[in-house]
Amino acid sequence: MSDMGRQSLGDKASSAIKPDSEKSYIEQASDSVKGALDSVASAVQPQQEKSTTQKIGDAVTGDNTNRNL
Repeated sequence: MSDMGRQSLGDKASSAIKPDSEKSYIEQASDSVKGALDSVASAVQPQQEKSTTQKIGDAVTGDNTNRNL
């Protein structure tokens, strides 16, 4: 099971905890790009190849569009 190209749950949580009003424009842009790339990676990675933590993270964040694969 490979989570290559995926954000860790810790990275997602730390990004979500800090309000955008306290982030620089670079941090906000970086979070946006990382989130978009993680969503794409979630959509193309078959469910059976995801680790348990990624399955949980995808379910919590709603990035589980390929749950039937």
